[in-house]
Amino acid sequence: MTDLEKHVNQPGRAKLVKKVREKINELGITYIYYQFISVTGRVVGKGIPADHWERTAEKGFQLVYGATANLFLDRHNNYIGYGPEAMELVGIPDPETFVQLPWDKRVGRVFVTCFRNREERKNPGGHLTSDCRGNLRIFMDEFKKKHGLELRVGTEPEMMWLTKNEDGSPTGKGFSKPFCYHIDQFESLRPVFMKVIEYAKAMGLDMIQGDHEDAPGQLELNWTYDNVLRNADRLSTYRQICAQVAREHNLIACFMTKPFMGVSASGCHTNMSLWKGGKIKLNKLGNKTLPGVEEVFSYVEGGTNTFMPDTKDMQLPGKIGLQSIAGIMKHLPALTALGSSTVNSYRRLWDQGFWAPVYADWGYQNRTCGLRVSAPGRFEYRSVDSMHNPYLLGAALLKACDEGISKKMKPAAPESRNIYEAQKAGKDVKKLPLSLGEALDRLAEDEVIKSAMPDEMYKVFHWYKNDEWERFLGATTQWDLDTYLDCLP
Repeated sequence: MTDLEKHVNQPGRAKLVKKVREKINELGITYIYYQFISVTGRVVGKGIPADHWERTAEKGFQLVYGATANLFLDRHNNYIGYGPEAMELVGIPDPETFVQLPWDKRVGRVFVTCFRNREERKNPGGHLTSDCRGNLRIFMDEFKKKHGLELRVGTEPEMMWLTKNEDGSPTGKGFSKPFCYHIDQFESLRPVFMKVIEYAKAMGLDMIQGDHEDAPGQLELNWTYDNVLRNADRLSTYRQICAQVAREHNLIACFMTKPFMGVSASGCHTNMSLWKGGKIKLNKLGNKTLPGVEEVFSYVEGGTNTFMPDTKDMQLPGKIGLQSIAGIMKHLPALTALGSSTVNSYRRLWDQGFWAPVYADWGYQNRTCGLRVSAPGRFEYRSVDSMHNPYLLGAALLKACDEGISKKMKPAAPESRNIYEAQKAGKDVKKLPLSLGEALDRLAEDEVIKSAMPDEMYKVFHWYKNDEWERFLGATTQWDLDTYLDCLP
């Protein structure tokens, strides 16, 4: 059987397909978005009437390979990744991700896994390696089979709500004042974030807390952590929700890392831990009918957290945690290309006055390091911002942890001092890459992290991001004009 056939015929899937039909009928859904994730984290796909659910669940739909690279042109006017002569992928829906859109209850949404075309001469029906979501599932399953461990992740997505001019163009201003944790500024955005929370809850996100951050219009809303794939799905869903709420409130939901200088950028700290065992808990939403299949509203909980301290020192993770830290520390330069994946990302890393995680070091509750143990049982990868693709980063973190555990690696001693003061005292600490170009170079040298982007995935990513970097190098910016326009005579 091909990969595609195995996926369609996996145990339990037929039952889930029937459950989706029951939900379609129960909720009155007439249209479905079938979506996957591009190399840059965009949501792409097709819409198909719900009448065709069973046929699409079995046969899938076709779409050009280049959709995995947003179907964008490079600066030489070539389609990135795949030309017009390439075959078309087959998207097979994953019924366990089916849920109703709360802003238009006639419409449902389901994630898909992408495969090579059935008629290809080479590897027909094989996994499409430029499908970052499909890759993450494969690596997650391989990691669990090898180590008996599951990576659980919780993200802290910061983003900014910006205002518009009458013509729809951005004013260049955030809706609220840059006062961190001030309830009054949080309250000013209450109609916005309450609608986000309403939609998020209806789409399976168990929202737990939120606050106003320290940039204009900047909010952070959090949900319960889960395995790395389901959390990535929820982060993608959250971004879609914010885009819809922005339309409803005539605002811009801005996930650009640093739209303003002189204030904090939008990070997306990734808290992680490795677990054995656990069980699935269903969030039943009270007595309400679930607007989707149960799997969307379920979370994994319990089990044994292998990152918990195994000595009397509560600031040090257990053995597996330390090995994982060592693996990640070794690969921080290459990981930076995935966590800080745009030219604009490095505005954040250069602005060191705002706790920018630019140093390849780690410590307990030390926000000046690229990696910090944020609490007993988990650590936080900090060099990741709101523009990152969580499927690519999640796969790369699995590869780094795998090497650390497999080779029983040990990290250097944790740093408890402010890293800037430690440097003044003579400590030699390497900086992370401080430009997208440098980060791409470090990624090209790192075979372990590149293995998280197998075959065509790395080709598409490098092509796309290298083109982005070259476009920037070849562009005349406002800074150029302000600096050089009247420098002579």
